[in-house]
Amino acid sequence: MSHGYDPRLPVANGAAPGLLDRAMALVNRVLLVPCMLALLAAAGILTYSVFARYFFKIATDWQDEAAVFLLVGATFLSGAYVQSQRGHIGIEALAGILPPAVNRWRLMVVDVASSAFCLFFAWKSWTLLHEAVVEGQTTSSSWGPPLWIPYSIMALGMTLVGIQLLLHLLARINALKAAP
Repeated sequence: MSHGYDPRLPVANGAAPGLLDRAMALVNRVLLVPCMLALLAAAGILTYSVFARYFFKIATDWQDEAAVFLLVGATFLSGAYVQSQRGHIGIEALAGILPPAVNRWRLMVVDVASSAFCLFFAWKSWTLLHEAVVEGQTTSSSWGPPLWIPYSIMALGMTLVGIQLLLHLLARINALKAAP
């Protein structure tokens, strides 16, 4: 795989980072099944909506939000797993022309910037969640589900992605220390 992913790269020296890495791997594996089921449920809900409106002329005002909530959940909660596999899209134009030592530093800078962005996004999501709970916010639709549902999923998902990126960063730092 490209973009500097090496599954043999040690996460970190010491018990705590290694334990965190194993815990993240377990959380990532556990979340994959609900994410897959959420995608299937969203597809089923949207398919039902089309048939109900077209063939039976039944209004379905809840299906769009339910599908969006499921898709938000699947997207955000599977993000850390995708990051653990370095499966996110990366632009590799520089990787092929930079010397390996410079490319290692480039990858570390990318991990730092990505970690900072994801942790900032997580922090803002946690603040949105707090506001939604305290103020009892709901969506503006006739169904009106509470907004704490998608905000909690976003906050948890981005926190997990941020932690996964920090684990990659620790691995890079250890690799740089070990490199000649």
